Amino acid sequence: MKQRIPNTFNLDVYAQKVVMVTTVEQLMQVWQDNHQNLPIMILGEGSNTLFTCDFEGIVILNRIKGIIITETEQAWHIKVGAGENWHQLVSQTIEHNIAGLENLALIPGCVGSAPIQNIGAYGVEFQKVADYVELLELATGNIIKVTDGQYGYRESIFKKQYADGYAVIYVGIKLPKQWQPVLTYGELRNFDPKSITPKMIFDKVCEIRLSKLPDPKVLGNGGSFFKNPVVDKKVADKLLEIYPTMPIYPQVNNQVKLAAGWLIDQCGLKGYQLGGAAVHQNQALVLINKNNATAQDVVELARYVRNAVLRKFSVNLSPEIRFIGKIAEIDVDNFL
Repeated sequence: MKQRIPNTFNLDVYAQKVVMVTTVEQLMQVWQDNHQNLPIMILGEGSNTLFTCDFEGIVILNRIKGIIITETEQAWHIKVGAGENWHQLVSQTIEHNIAGLENLALIPGCVGSAPIQNIGAYGVEFQKVADYVELLELATGNIIKVTDGQYGYRESIFKKQYADGYAVIYVGIKLPKQWQPVLTYGELRNFDPKSITPKMIFDKVCEIRLSKLPDPKVLGNGGSFFKNPVVDKKVADKLLEIYPTMPIYPQVNNQVKLAAGWLIDQCGLKGYQLGGAAVHQNQALVLINKNNATAQDVVELARYVRNAVLRKFSVNLSPEIRFIGKIAEIDVDNFL
């Protein structure tokens, strides 16, 4: 009998089997017992994932836990199991007066996904705090320590070289004791750098996210659906002539990051519904399961939104969400 795959979109999608593992040994065992007969997908909490149909294999839920905090004169060193909840880790560091993760509060999902996606919010990306990632090579049982994740915008070596046949089991985070607040984004700019505390940033980020982003337990969603597109400065300058209030974020190498949510909003798509899926009323970057949506509803809505932005701005939106097909992850840009 098929089993339902846990996913924050709250879609009725099923796998041949769903297995939860809490140790490296269990993870190895499940993989070795099954990988020759069935495709295998390793998930955290399914928060950044869209199953486009039922999965014809086994879904392993990685719940390897544990948090070990050590310190040197210069920094805090935190070793975290891949199955720990990311926001709970951030909360715990703040409670222990360990600064550095506060801008990344309330990002859904497990710690193991943080390096894979190079998660980011409010001016900070995971790569800023990355120390190392421990990978399990599933075919051999060897543990590989990767210190250079080759991070990019929602990109990493773990999506490429280590995408197949490997599992993140532990993540090492390094937080310098000489704390420098990051106040470059949105409402955080209003704070006084001289009097700000990590807890104040944490509270503000939580407040902003809760006001804009729906709780997946109430309205199924996968968080930010699209990446903020990065375009050439000449492209951004042309758009600014037509849309002088368009938010822009200058990058290196004459590139400019645009706000995907703003582009979608300008297409008048907030609240737009297709089947049971809709663009969230408060944050256009989030697609929601509004009324018993099917996976196909979400896919069709994503395609509609992408095409609308392309028509209006000649800018291509690329999903941040990972799309999973019958047996493996899908190349989402070609799929949409």
